[in-house]
Amino acid sequence: MTPILPALLALLLVSCSAPDPGIAPSVIGKPAPDDARPPAAEPAAPVLLARGTPVPAASLEAYKKDFAQRIMQTSPEVFGEALPQVFKSIVVVEVTIDRDGRLAGVLVSRSNGYRELEKVALASVRRAAPFTAPARHFARHDGSVRFLETFLFRDDGRFRVRTFAEPPPPPK
Repeated sequence: MTPILPALLALLLVSCSAPDPGIAPSVIGKPAPDDARPPAAEPAAPVLLARGTPVPAASLEAYKKDFAQRIMQTSPEVFGEALPQVFKSIVVVEVTIDRDGRLAGVLVSRSNGYRELEKVALASVRRAAPFTAPARHFARHDGSVRFLETFLFRDDGRFRVRTFAEPPPPPK
């Protein structure tokens, strides 16, 4: 075998494993900034595995939507009409869900002091449990997830979860 043949084989192997030439070498291995990443595809309904186990959401944002959907489905205090101009109360809760989808904790993070509405928000989260287990790629080191969710209360004590609130109308 000539000395050139091993060198050509080595070059061929290196070129097969080389990164895409369109990617600058300085950014290889670094995650793209959030605004540069394409949005993750989110299924309209939970995808189920063969035994009926829900597939974990692809991102924390998708997981939060699944969480909010579960609250909306299990809470009788939810309203479906248009959002009012002014809310009676806005309650922000901090939620922790463990690696198995069990509610590990829920507490009021911010409120304007309506204790009864705070209790409704907390009870709604507890009633909706258990949740789908979070995916490892966005979970914390112990497998849990922690995030905030906002409850928008009308004067009659009914609420909408902010994740499913209407977007604001465009400026005129």
